[in-house]
Amino acid sequence: MADAIRVLAMDGVEKANSGHPGMPMGMADVATVLFSKFLKFDASRPDWADRDRFILSAGHGSMLIYALLHLTGYKAATKEQLSSFRQWGSKTAGHPEYGHMPGVETTTGPLGQGLANAVGFAIAERHLAARYGADLVDHRTWVIAGDGCLMEGVSQEAITLAGRYKLDRLTVLWDDNSITIDGAVGLSDATDQKMRFKAAGWAVKAVDGHDMKAVKSALQWATKQDRPTLIACKTRIGRGAATMEGSHKTHGAALGAAEIAATRLGLGWTHDPFELPEAVEKAWRKVGRRGAKLRKAWEARLAASGQAADFTRAMKGDLPAGAFDRLDAKIAELVETKPAQATRQSSGAALDELFSAIPEMIGGSADLTGSNNTFVKGTPIFDAPDYAGRYVNWGIREHGMAAAMNGMALHGGIIPYGGTFMVFSDYSRPSIRLAALMGVRAIHVLTHDSIGLGEDGPTHQPVEHLAALRAIPNLLVFRPADTVEAMECWKLALEHKTAPSALALSRQKTAAVRTTAATENLSARGAYELKAASGAAKVTLFATGTEVPVALKAAETLEAEGTPTRVVSAPCFELFEQQTAKYQASVIGRGTVRVAVEAAIRQGWDRFIGEDGGFVGMTGFGASAPADVLYREFGITADAVVAAAKARLS
Repeated sequence: MADAIRVLAMDGVEKANSGHPGMPMGMADVATVLFSKFLKFDASRPDWADRDRFILSAGHGSMLIYALLHLTGYKAATKEQLSSFRQWGSKTAGHPEYGHMPGVETTTGPLGQGLANAVGFAIAERHLAARYGADLVDHRTWVIAGDGCLMEGVSQEAITLAGRYKLDRLTVLWDDNSITIDGAVGLSDATDQKMRFKAAGWAVKAVDGHDMKAVKSALQWATKQDRPTLIACKTRIGRGAATMEGSHKTHGAALGAAEIAATRLGLGWTHDPFELPEAVEKAWRKVGRRGAKLRKAWEARLAASGQAADFTRAMKGDLPAGAFDRLDAKIAELVETKPAQATRQSSGAALDELFSAIPEMIGGSADLTGSNNTFVKGTPIFDAPDYAGRYVNWGIREHGMAAAMNGMALHGGIIPYGGTFMVFSDYSRPSIRLAALMGVRAIHVLTHDSIGLGEDGPTHQPVEHLAALRAIPNLLVFRPADTVEAMECWKLALEHKTAPSALALSRQKTAAVRTTAATENLSARGAYELKAASGAAKVTLFATGTEVPVALKAAETLEAEGTPTRVVSAPCFELFEQQTAKYQASVIGRGTVRVAVEAAIRQGWDRFIGEDGGFVGMTGFGASAPADVLYREFGITADAVVAAAKARLS
């Protein structure tokens, strides 16, 4: 059965003339034991909510999971898919991609990400078990990770989180083959990984990864521990290869026809590429059916449960009825009261209205709770041994937090949000990008969104970050102007099930700009006319966030001087691009002088203002001083906006 994995892996890579056969061949024995003896799954129902989650963190070895899915009878994992590995239109992408092939739980490839995602899966499982009970939620998360996964820095954030929270349903199977692309691991690393995991609070065991009895015993041991477990599986990369076993040359290239022929001979494998011996195929198909009885028993428990409807709704990602009732009432109140406050406070006010109405929401912060305003008063903390709490203390671990949030969202039943300063979104960026690639709902609360944070200075003042985040496809970047817009943006972030969101929020207070009631969520348009011109418009001013009041003040000056001026608030570029061409044209106002103001760099704004438009913002880094001084010294003022408009009017 293990040799079937080896042969399929080397055949798939050979056919594509691209890929990584060494890891699948080396971990074939471990994977065979895991899938045939321990993994709870039913190949006929890849979406079974109480299945175990298998995460291939070492995503370069994707032929391992594709071979396993094919062997166990996943309908989508056909022989034709294996033979079209890495080709256009196939489900068997070069690295496993969520949403392409059933059975692939998360997109992996950037090393360490899968391991960190798995921590989120394990958090979700423990929390939902506390919420719904073990009858409905009782499964494990299994990870295959390689040396590269453990070298990447995100792994340290992930494993210390898992150890702190005693995530005993999480097991990492380390492919301890001592090989990287360049050669031996010892070329670049001397870490005692087993001691490292022990120091982080994990239970650790080492086994010969080619001794199936020893592997089985270790996996059984793992299921009995009261903490996360690492099993160091000593393997030889390219196991079974005739002359290349143990060589780094098997890591990332096809073995070649001669080596494959010799390997087949050594394994006694006489079948053609992608063909299987009948007995082996039957044995694997039986493995794929092994969980059917457990799945049917679970379905019966679900049907009999008084929580069935709520559980099903939550796992589908649907919001509960009336999710926004309190928030909508609050928005109506705010239009009347017109509070001036920082948009981070506005975000916190939105959470006050949303959190109890949407029990799937789990919040947290990278040790900046008071600054991010992400905590709702009275919320129990997520912690061992009672995992019912809905607020996670992530510590100073932006990347680990963002990656775990992806795992929580992918698991289902959870809508994660996490906070940090916007400048530190750079630390979260790889995980945010993968969330966008996968299309999962993870919400990033990014406060201190400009030089307006003041005295902490340029190390903490984001200037290029809005442009950088807006450059990520399928990421909704919101920069609300006031409390009403902030609440509208929260609604949009929660409503979009297939995209992550980033909310850029201010530290400094800003005046209310939405002072009349609207019959719709205006922020949903991405950009909209906030203030009409007094006559045929000659100038259009665009702004986001705390610079919207600056634009309004500039418009007031221009109007007083006899220049009809309109103001457009643009809280979300991405949603604006989804509007009709007719609507976009009406907002952009071609034929008028166009000027944008944003306390950030210009990149991305030419979409609105054209290459000849005016831009008032940043061209370099910030400085350490009070916010009002910084805005004045860097020229982000209403007078500067007026001057930019006049220069183009003349």
